[in-house]
Amino acid sequence: MEIIIKGASEEFAEKLVALAAQHHAELSISTVRPGWTVDRAERYLRDLTAGSRRMAEMVTVDGAGYIEADHLRSVLGALNGPSNGIKRAVDRGIRKGWWPEGTPQPITPVSDPNNPSWHQNIAYRMDQELVPVFREAITRIGKGGGSPPEPDDQNEEGQQP
Repeated sequence: MEIIIKGASEEFAEKLVALAAQHHAELSISTVRPGWTVDRAERYLRDLTAGSRRMAEMVTVDGAGYIEADHLRSVLGALNGPSNGIKRAVDRGIRKGWWPEGTPQPITPVSDPNNPSWHQNIAYRMDQELVPVFREAITRIGKGGGSPPEPDDQNEEGQQP
């Protein structure tokens, strides 16, 4: 018998293994951690529209993880389309099974802390540990790599389940 559970937390998986052991059953569970690998980042970038991808590249490369919205506007024009594309790509990837539930947005808007009621963002940022991951993905794409990588079905040790 094979039981497949997708999207389970590590805590749930540990409890389930313990329960199975109490009943002398053998059970193994592989977990896929939400987060960004180079393969996931490459798939994410390839899925973006041209404007959204350019915005992601500017945050990653030009801004090293932080770039002023005014600079983005001077290059891209209105940011509504590109920023919406960036935001929706993660949810789309979860629905398509490209990465697990709980995968965080790699690029997030920065609001003006002195004027929180004004909804125009002052910058866009990426966590510093993600910058090299996304730079490598951008490099792969720039080298003319073929199709996007297959969905990431690796467990936390980086091995196929």
